Amino acid sequence: MSTELHSFIQLLVKSIEKQLFIKITLGNKREKSADLKNVFVKPVLIKTVTKLSFIYRYPTKDITKNFDVKESSVLIGKMLEDEFYNADLFTTENDVHFSVQKNNLIKTIVRPATLTTNSLSTHHDKDKVRIVKTINNIYLKELGITTAEGVVKKDMQDKYKQINRYIEIIEGIIKDLNFKEVIKVVDMGSGKGYLTFALYDYLVNNLLLTATVTGIELRKELVQKCNKIALDSHYANLIFKDGTIQDAVLSDIDILIALHACDTATDDAIYRGIKANSKVIICAPCCHKQIRKQMDPVNELKSITKHGILLERQAEIITDAIRALLLEAHGYKTKVFEFIATEHTPKNVLIVAIKLVKEKESLKIALDKVGGIKKLFGIKTHYLETLLEN
Repeated sequence: MSTELHSFIQLLVKSIEKQLFIKITLGNKREKSADLKNVFVKPVLIKTVTKLSFIYRYPTKDITKNFDVKESSVLIGKMLEDEFYNADLFTTENDVHFSVQKNNLIKTIVRPATLTTNSLSTHHDKDKVRIVKTINNIYLKELGITTAEGVVKKDMQDKYKQINRYIEIIEGIIKDLNFKEVIKVVDMGSGKGYLTFALYDYLVNNLLLTATVTGIELRKELVQKCNKIALDSHYANLIFKDGTIQDAVLSDIDILIALHACDTATDDAIYRGIKANSKVIICAPCCHKQIRKQMDPVNELKSITKHGILLERQAEIITDAIRALLLEAHGYKTKVFEFIATEHTPKNVLIVAIKLVKEKESLKIALDKVGGIKKLFGIKTHYLETLLEN
């Protein structure tokens, strides 16, 4: 660690010890292709002990972790050595800007304080501001998530968090995309409509966009119920239709969503999205039976797949990896990530695909990778692959 960086870290530690510390932000990433964009650090009080809360900001999610002061100072120093060029330290006495410039020249600038201790709270359990509001929200009440007074029911807390997390992810996905005057969204297998309603609400009432949202659901009783709630909520361009993913009439889609479509139903949804030239495809896979039945490696991997639980988990990974590669082979940029903690839902993997224009050579590379994975695990065919070949 350089002398200048050591002095900056010592300044940070002293500000915490003297209770002058407000926050520190790390930015200007050294590796431009790195997913981690920024890190924000603030004090929190956990069971009367002061710790530092790190918010790691990625393109589609934030991860929060808490560390004690000593460990925090080491982590911040390490990140300024390896991951970021800049840091801004805010205390009640001064603002301190630390930057690594060309030729590794380090510059530290001290300015008058711009924040006070009243600018933030150290209370760890402060309620998070949610995108989906509960007050006067008809659909949340009718779907059984809130009481008539707009209070989230105790047994629906996880569902409410899950809905908000979905909307946060969609917010991150669409903010930099260009759509036509009307955004067209189809939710395949919309079920009770939790996300379908929340997405329409967000697009129309938060972003003030013109949007048409259609929920496709096989169970007619749910379609009737959701259409009534949409009518009661005065959501004119939100409609639910009964039908299957395979038979739904699709054209000119901007966003296709399929959440927890079981086994190959996820592949049906992805296929329909690709064929409809959807700009965005968002899937949360559920069950992975098709590949699991085929997997029969003849190499060292056989020692892993002979255990039922390991075979099941490996099948999930392989199934979704091939889905991502097949999407890439058809011109999509893909990300596969955990969208919400497992204590809120066990089905927590999300595949996000955004339509791009790609060179034919890169598409061939993706298909070659699919072939290599199939050979490695003794897989004859992936259902999505057969759909796309027809």
